[in-house]
Amino acid sequence: MTPQQLRGYLTFYRDLGVEEVFRRQPPVTETLTPTMEIPPLAPTDDTLAKILADIGDCRRCRLCEQRNKIVFGSGNEQAKLVFVGEGPGADEDAQGFPFVGRAGQLLTQMIDNTASKEGIPIKRENVYIANVVKCRPPENRAPQPDEMEICGQFLFRQLMTIKPKAICALGSTAAKALLATKDGVTRLRGNWHKWRDIPVMVTYHPSYLLRPYNANAKREAWDDLKKVLHFVYD
Repeated sequence: MTPQQLRGYLTFYRDLGVEEVFRRQPPVTETLTPTMEIPPLAPTDDTLAKILADIGDCRRCRLCEQRNKIVFGSGNEQAKLVFVGEGPGADEDAQGFPFVGRAGQLLTQMIDNTASKEGIPIKRENVYIANVVKCRPPENRAPQPDEMEICGQFLFRQLMTIKPKAICALGSTAAKALLATKDGVTRLRGNWHKWRDIPVMVTYHPSYLLRPYNANAKREAWDDLKKVLHFVYD
C-alpha cells in the first residue's frame, strides 16, 4: 500500500468518526491488540513554510515534466476565507502565483468589488488562494485523479494550517477534491457543504465566467460570493 493510499483510507475512516483502529496479532492467537489511535494526517505544528519545504522540487507525479514553477498559494496566512481553484494556467506557471491571468484578474475584481458594494472592508490580499494541484496540467487539461490525490495532501495541510472560517471552491475540480462528490457546480452551488467541519461554498470557476454566453452564471457567482463574504466577515 502506498503512502497516498494509506492517507486516503485514514481520511475516509476519520471522516466517519473513527478515532481508533485495532491491529490483529499473528494468526496463531487470533486476538486483537489494544487499540491504537489513528495518527494525525498533518503534523500538529505544521506551517505553510514547512509544507512548501516538504513539496520541494516536487517530482511525485507526471505534472512535474512540463511545469515551469510550482504554484503553492498566496495571500493572508491567517485568512478567514480560502479560495480553492483547479490548477495553474500559463500565466501562473510563469510567475509562480495563483490566479494572475485573465481568470485571476476577474477573481480579484469579484472579491474587491463585491466586498466594497456589500460594505465589507476586505480585498483580495486579505484572503488566501490555492489550487488542488500545484503544477500546470499540459494544455490546461483537468487534473487526473492520481495527480489530485498526490497533490491533495498539500492542499489538505494548507487548509488545516490556515483553519479558515469558510472555503470557496472554484469549479468542479475543486468541489470534487474537497467534497468527494460527482455532482457538478450547477447542482452544488448556492448551498453550504462541509470539509472536515469547515463550511464550503461551491461556485463557478472564473475561467468559466469569462465565456460570453455565461451571463446567468456570472450573476449566480456574484450571489455565491456575497453569501460567503457575509458569512465570514459579518
